[in-house]
Amino acid sequence: MTGSGTYALLAVPFLGAAVLVAVLAGVVSARRRRGDRPGAAAGAGAAAGARGPRSAVLAGVVAGVALLVMTGVFNNVIVGLGIVAYDPALVLGARVGLFPVEDLAYSIGAVLLLPSCWVLLERPGPRPGPGPRPPSRPVRSDRRTEPSRRPEETP
Repeated sequence: MTGSGTYALLAVPFLGAAVLVAVLAGVVSARRRRGDRPGAAAGAGAAAGARGPRSAVLAGVVAGVALLVMTGVFNNVIVGLGIVAYDPALVLGARVGLFPVEDLAYSIGAVLLLPSCWVLLERPGPRPGPGPRPPSRPVRSDRRTEPSRRPEETP
């Protein structure tokens, strides 16, 4: 592979796959929410889930910004120290500090893939709503316990 933008061309399939998975996760999430409307399900679970998608998106945005900032910092450090070098003939030209902008595609893909996989791998079903929890029972063990020894008795 030769020519300008080769690093960007390497990132395109990864980023494209991440976008497709994110779109699929959005469709799955929308269908699940349609089934969770108050008319469709009885109980407090549907009302409690109304705030869930917004807080999940906010958490994803915060985590994504943190990942992109850390990527920028650490990519600049490793390029600045000479640990990683980019062939100037193979980059688009735009840089974020010392590293080419196309290197951010992998972080953006990760920001899209992780929450999308979370949505796609989540088991659909009723979630416990707010309210009192059933009392827990003490756990009993059939294992014998030995009396504690004094320090001078230990072997």
